Amino acid sequence: MYDVKIASKAADTIRVLTAEAIQKAKSGHPGMPMGCADYAFTLWNKYLRFNPENPRWIGRDRFVLSAGHGSMLIYSLLHLFNCGLDIEELKAFRQWGSLTPGHPEFGHTDGVDITTGPLGSGFSSAVGMAIADRHFAAKTGLDKSGFYKNRIFVISGDGCMMEGCTSESASLAGHLKLDELIVFYDSNNISIEGSTDRAFSENVAARFAAYNWRIIEIGNANDPAMCDAALDDAINNGDGRPTLIVGHTKIGYKAPTKEGKASSHGEPLGVDEVAALKAQLGWPEDEFFVPQEVREYCKERCDELVKEAAEWEEKFQNFLDADEERAKVIYTYINRTVPEDIKEQLLAVAPVDEPVATRASSGIILQKAAELVPSLFGGAADLAPSTKTDIKNGGDFTADNPAGRNLHFGVRELGMGLAANGMALNGTIIPYTSTFFVFSDYMKPAIRLAAIQGLHQIYVFTHDSFYVGEDGPTHEPIEQIAMLRTIPGMTVIRPAEAHEVAQAWAVALETDGPVALLLTRQNLAPYSAETAKNVDVAKGAFVVDDEEDFDIILLATGSEVNLAIDSAKLLRAEGVRVRVVSMPSQELFAAQDYEYQESVLPSDCPCVISLEAGTTYGWGQLANFSIGLDHFGASAPYKVLAEKFGFTPEGVVEQIKEFFSDDCCCGDDCGCDHDHDHGCECGCDHE
Repeated sequence: MYDVKIASKAADTIRVLTAEAIQKAKSGHPGMPMGCADYAFTLWNKYLRFNPENPRWIGRDRFVLSAGHGSMLIYSLLHLFNCGLDIEELKAFRQWGSLTPGHPEFGHTDGVDITTGPLGSGFSSAVGMAIADRHFAAKTGLDKSGFYKNRIFVISGDGCMMEGCTSESASLAGHLKLDELIVFYDSNNISIEGSTDRAFSENVAARFAAYNWRIIEIGNANDPAMCDAALDDAINNGDGRPTLIVGHTKIGYKAPTKEGKASSHGEPLGVDEVAALKAQLGWPEDEFFVPQEVREYCKERCDELVKEAAEWEEKFQNFLDADEERAKVIYTYINRTVPEDIKEQLLAVAPVDEPVATRASSGIILQKAAELVPSLFGGAADLAPSTKTDIKNGGDFTADNPAGRNLHFGVRELGMGLAANGMALNGTIIPYTSTFFVFSDYMKPAIRLAAIQGLHQIYVFTHDSFYVGEDGPTHEPIEQIAMLRTIPGMTVIRPAEAHEVAQAWAVALETDGPVALLLTRQNLAPYSAETAKNVDVAKGAFVVDDEEDFDIILLATGSEVNLAIDSAKLLRAEGVRVRVVSMPSQELFAAQDYEYQESVLPSDCPCVISLEAGTTYGWGQLANFSIGLDHFGASAPYKVLAEKFGFTPEGVVEQIKEFFSDDCCCGDDCGCDHDHDHGCECGCDHE
């Protein structure tokens, strides 16, 4: 039974634990947890379905602290509800090696369903969680089981509501009628600079109503009874729309002199203020004290939750036992199963008989991948006809057809990226998203968060270079590839033709973390059957064209592999011996052992030239000379741009000659005439 008096004392416990932990760390954000404690405790104590003994229980609701700076709120709750976070961890808040980092981190702290920090990101990812869970339930029949209805509870703040990603995602959620979503908006009207009136005066409730959300307002969300009534209404009186609970709170609630002030937002309250808070609440002087009646109250609820989870598991097992084939499907989703021979099966459908754009070969291969991997699910930011990312006969995911496999995100790249993070975190699907590569700029915050969390998802970025042509520099990616490569944990693959595309998809489906596939608009010639035998995308780089005792290596990615092969022919006509290496992925190559790396790029080869239709930034670690584009593109037919930018075989050879006429290929300024009969003839020592 819900006891308002004890709930109020438990909320005060959260306030004191928060204030003490932040004061001890000498950094943190006490105001938000203190203001939201009444609502959050009521949610966890009475409505949130979770299993304290199994934080990854599939039948649980999700709790998303979008206002991640208020992390002591979730840490206090995890402690009170016996989720494995002991009091010593609260004392170690924000310290090296603790389970209580400054912002909640998925995979680091049990019970944390998502990494949050950047405001609005948690809100947007929660939308993805709802989409994935609804799709999973529809595809497996769990939606008709009578016991599977997971909810996603979010706590957000004024900052979340200001961020644009929230608008993108809220609009999509309302359109899709994701009634699994129940969002608490902590409306305390305070940000770091002071009153939100300085920059934010819109009617948030009216905005969300326009997005097709149901609105519930709590006049005083520091009253547990009012919070209880609002949650009961949200859960039991839904009308098929997501719900926004606008809760009016006071930041730093009950802090004697800092309640309602910006000074309680992002800094410790101060030793004297913490002492005054405890005295005002009748708290003992003991640090990190939890009243016994609060502990007993929470334990009683924990016992109930464990029992309810066991009952749910029994129903789930009976559901599985009743239909063996359906059980197999469910496990396929839960395990996100990928066939062991995925590479061979994808290669079998790759279009290798004629030149074809890698976006087109990817579209063909995607159909087979979708057939083999039921958990593969995604869509594009209003560009599927161009990115070739529709699953044919997969149907559209809509409010009325959650079993559809094609999700139309609309022109919402950031919202798409963050929603995909939530889909991956749901744990039942492998999401893919797609747009033109240049618009990955809009997705960067989401991609970074995916990498931090090690999320298994796939980005399909097409129109990957200046070969976009007439659309001009705004649509021609130059620096984006370097941006992706600088993200730790990110795998970037730029395949050269259809064989490589098939293997790239196989790698993407088998890799644990995020993978970006960079694909062309223009057609690319396929490898010969003999050359195709050398392709091994999983190793990142491999030799595709070779001569014994080669003088130089042409190291290329994507569309420039064809260019390198044609350039090699011209160089050979002048007596230069050439090896051509395709390097679809720097990251995968860097993961290989030294012996393999040496077999592809021998360290004693003094002349390695990289070719890539993008910035040369980052190639210096692999090449002596880089041919690329360190300026923005232009508007013209792509063949004209290739000629103007030096991306023709003749242009490549000319740039190589120009470079090596100034510097010996071994790096010495010898001033010799490089006829490249056998390298340079300057008499220098070629190590």
